[in-house]
Amino acid sequence: MSSDFARLGVPANLVTALAGRGITIPTPIQAATLPDSLSGRDVLGRGRTGSGKSFAFLLPLVARLVESNKPKQARKPRSLILAPTRELATQLHESLVTLEKPAGLTSTVVFGGVGQNPQAKALQRGVDVLIACPGRLLDLMGQGLADLSAIEITVIDEADHMADMGFLPGVRRILQATPNNGQRMLFSATLDAGVNTLVKQFLHNPITHEADSELSPVTAMDHHVLRIDNDSRTQVLAELAAAPGNTIIFTRTKHGAKKLAKQLIGMGIPTVDLHGNLSQNARTRNMDAFHSGRVQTLVATDIAARGIHVDDVGLVVHADPPTEHKAYLHRSGRTARAGNAGTVVTLELPSQRNDVRSLLRLAKINPTFTSATPGHEILSTLAPGARTYLTADEAAKLAGVNTQPAQPQGAGGGRRRSGGGGGGGARRGGQSGSRTQNGHPGDGGQHSGGQRPAGNGGSRRRGRGGAPAGASAGSSRGAAPAGSSRSAADFSRSFRSR
Repeated sequence: MSSDFARLGVPANLVTALAGRGITIPTPIQAATLPDSLSGRDVLGRGRTGSGKSFAFLLPLVARLVESNKPKQARKPRSLILAPTRELATQLHESLVTLEKPAGLTSTVVFGGVGQNPQAKALQRGVDVLIACPGRLLDLMGQGLADLSAIEITVIDEADHMADMGFLPGVRRILQATPNNGQRMLFSATLDAGVNTLVKQFLHNPITHEADSELSPVTAMDHHVLRIDNDSRTQVLAELAAAPGNTIIFTRTKHGAKKLAKQLIGMGIPTVDLHGNLSQNARTRNMDAFHSGRVQTLVATDIAARGIHVDDVGLVVHADPPTEHKAYLHRSGRTARAGNAGTVVTLELPSQRNDVRSLLRLAKINPTFTSATPGHEILSTLAPGARTYLTADEAAKLAGVNTQPAQPQGAGGGRRRSGGGGGGGARRGGQSGSRTQNGHPGDGGQHSGGQRPAGNGGSRRRGRGGAPAGASAGSSRGAAPAGSSRSAADFSRSFRSR
């Protein structure tokens, strides 16, 4: 009920705004922190991405700014939210818009990778809320375009990710530029040494609340390890990605993400990538394609994907196992969000066996191990539903990449469809697709000339739990419904390099 938020002290107009988005029941982290944060206390909140912590700090921030009712000043924002990545900063702003409109507040977002002039002009006009990535904010501060002397409330989101990305020295410089008597809130999945130092230095007698830590395994998440050989890796990934539902595939390097996305597109699976080598326009375009459902496979590196908020990701695949257990849990946390179930699959090559066992032991995960090859039944169990393959040109068009000259096709060229076990339908962007009879493309990503029998139509956007008829009954898939001498430019370059 909406009154649940009201009983926590949330103003009525904000309760109504939340209800307009279908948010009526506080999550555990919201219920735990809101009474203290709304009263002005410094708060340390520990919770996983997707636990609702964004509104846990956005609600008190907006409510207290309205209560203080201080005027806006040129270049001097009234509040500050620090986020580690451009994607997270943008998503926080989208959530904030829900609250700022009824509250009569204004905001802007600043991050690197784009021109600074529009950001500087917005700051010059005066804003109530500034959402920023550390590198660009330090640049603007160094040029005298941003002044933090009027900050009333500061929020640091994903503090542990800030530490992982080397941003804590910059965060310290930023916090030192804010008034010491302002309210401060810090949210983090862990309290590693760097984050704990930040808490001790800048938060005043904070109230600590923990709910659903990201480093705690989720009971609604099924973990599997597929033991494969190197020659089978791409084909197995394609069979998983070609099933209905949103999939995020993690690679260890930027080159690996780019290469894999290109391979999957060549196999007829619309795919976008996300890594530090992309321009901001490309990152935004790719994330828009994934959020909208036009493309339902995202290949990403660890750093680039942090802070991504997509509630209906049914499958996370570790194409390259991470090197340490925290990264495994962070990656896996992209699924089983907002109360949904999810499946996590790790691909293990023979040379990785000992490393993967050690990784999972530290993560306190007991997965199911299966020796798998292309076409193995476990792939249909983990990712149920009819596989859909387009032509490479069609997949590239949906992914928004430049298409290569089309290669000659056989007599039965173009898109062809197979039964795929019954129902199931257009996988990408509502278009009918082609499927091979055994559920995967014939060879290394090129379409074979043979015919593929046609299947029924339908919509892929039902998610993995709403698999088409004929999907494996044994599916485990749930429903998807800072004291450093580094310069500001150094921080900006460091961020872009990731």
